Amino acid sequence: MSRRRRKKTEQQSDDAWLLPYSDMLTLLVALFIVLFAMSEIDAQKYEQLSNVFKSEFSGGGSILLERAPADDPSETAIDENEPNTEDEDFIEDSTEEAISDGRREVENLRELQARINGYIETNELSGALSTELSNEGLMLTILNDVTFDMGSAEVNDEGREIITEVSRLLNTDPPHHIEISGHADDRPINNEEFPSNWELSVIRAVNFMGLILDNDDHDPARFSAKGFGEYRPIVPNTSEANREKNRRVEVLILPNYEIDVDEE
Repeated sequence: MSRRRRKKTEQQSDDAWLLPYSDMLTLLVALFIVLFAMSEIDAQKYEQLSNVFKSEFSGGGSILLERAPADDPSETAIDENEPNTEDEDFIEDSTEEAISDGRREVENLRELQARINGYIETNELSGALSTELSNEGLMLTILNDVTFDMGSAEVNDEGREIITEVSRLLNTDPPHHIEISGHADDRPINNEEFPSNWELSVIRAVNFMGLILDNDDHDPARFSAKGFGEYRPIVPNTSEANREKNRRVEVLILPNYEIDVDEE
């Protein structure tokens, strides 16, 4: 009799796991049903239910989050291949602004060139001074023979008068960066002061710049000086007339914006 009861008891304890297992399966089935129902929610019924909760609870905002219908992804989808018109408009505006600034800068440099040319004509200096406007900037060329004595880096009296007027003309609004370069002909120089045309051309450019900067309206940080000796002739050194043209000081007024003087 005791053996039968023992067997029955062992069988009951072996089957005890079925109850929690069936409960767990029931909960899983219920979870899948809820998830399925949420994924297939009816947007109209969701809106109605949300309005009901809004009217019933008067303590604040809705307890249901409002969202766009799940079956209308076009409202939130982003086409990565679609061009960004805002960036294109910004680039176009920037380009047009740069072109406009460049054209205005060309006009300013042309006006400055006209003033310098007016000074040259009034003082009958066309044989010694000239101007040229290019995309690099406005170039003023001054022959050394009217500003320096032969073999000397000191500016003579006539050159001082010219430089004083040039300094006044170079005072522009807005100001420009200015490069001053000295040049020589191919005849060698070798004395106690200047062992070569390099030194002569550099010191002439520096002395020329120093007189321009006597005008306190100029900012020295916008000026630079350099010398090229005989290595940048504008004409071949085949005659005395050509050598005279190569002995020069060049004053380059740099544009504040990129310019195209041929764009008219």
